[in-house]
Amino acid sequence: MADAKSPESTDKPAAAAAPAAAEQAQTQQPVQVQVNDEHAAATYANFCRVTGSPEELIVDFGLNPQPIGVPKDPIQVKQRIILNFFTAKRLLAALQMSVARHESVFGVLETDINKRVRPGLQQQQAPKKD
Repeated sequence: MADAKSPESTDKPAAAAAPAAAEQAQTQQPVQVQVNDEHAAATYANFCRVTGSPEELIVDFGLNPQPIGVPKDPIQVKQRIILNFFTAKRLLAALQMSVARHESVFGVLETDINKRVRPGLQQQQAPKKD
């Protein structure tokens, strides 16, 4: 007969508890975290570049003044965010969910600018600043 502390008596309940714990972890609701953004700076970007290393991702944001064709001047990077891959994966999931919601309301977003530009508008350029 196995006593209460022997491996024989504890294997079955632990094995049954493991799938239940894993299932509970997968269905847990996200925790609401309080955020103070009172000193956050807002910046607009229509350009981003992702580079990195095995440990982190570097995401540069900037403003491309000439979104059609090859820019004449270098794009100035205004913000650089460095993320570890865990944070990057959470950001990816949040962005995918947000874009999917937007597309379900407003339609699919076309990322190829050449498919979005109407003929005749390509030749028009913004007036040059003196």
